[in-house]
Amino acid sequence: MTREITPGTAVVTGASRGLGAVIARRLASDGHPVAVVYRSGADAARAVVADIRAAGGTAEAFGADVTDEGAVTELVTDVTARLGPVTTLVVNATGPQPERDPAAVTWQDHLDQLTFFVKSPTLLMQAVLPGMRERGGGRIVQIGSDVIERVLPEMSAYTAAKAAQHSLTECWARALGPDGITVNTVAPGWIPVERHADVPSAARAAYAADVPLRRMGDPEDVAAAVAYLASAEAAFVTGERIRVNGGHALG
Repeated sequence: MTREITPGTAVVTGASRGLGAVIARRLASDGHPVAVVYRSGADAARAVVADIRAAGGTAEAFGADVTDEGAVTELVTDVTARLGPVTTLVVNATGPQPERDPAAVTWQDHLDQLTFFVKSPTLLMQAVLPGMRERGGGRIVQIGSDVIERVLPEMSAYTAAKAAQHSLTECWARALGPDGITVNTVAPGWIPVERHADVPSAARAAYAADVPLRRMGDPEDVAAAVAYLASAEAAFVTGERIRVNGGHALG
């Protein structure tokens, strides 16, 4: 993708709330028409779209199950028809992340995580790939996690799937580089969003005390990293995993 190309359509999955909503708003502010993709929470998705439009941006809400092959194909077709060719894909959607002792983890637990972090990213990449190739380039950004370095036993299924997800990033970066498509992972630490509203302040303080920068991260910190990777300035960055955690996972 050359530096002269005007920002094209960005698809952000899991964008009705949390990190996805903030990423969608940031990409819209950078000039991308944004597809706000949601599986549930249509009202919340429409609110994100309204925010983007009120700020002068372009956005539409799209309901889709991004773990279903047919739904993903239809999603990309609809987005292209309504907003234009997809040049940026942000793979952010996630499911439940139960904590379990490794001795109690089942194969289904692993499959549940792999569905979101291996199957869904693969379906999305394959769906946007023809359009990116036709256009001569594109950006794929996966939202990973620093849990890989933190080695939390009760999160073994989630950790394994997140490690697999970044392996996809590296393989895709090598495979798609000749097409002008960059593929990277942004790996946040614990970034409190709506679903963390009930976490006690003492737990937040304890986590922040272990972060070299001595604070919790904000969703905007993650959105800034995504925006960089989606920009012309990151045209020569691919196959990377950028941790956004204030140094929390440093050895």
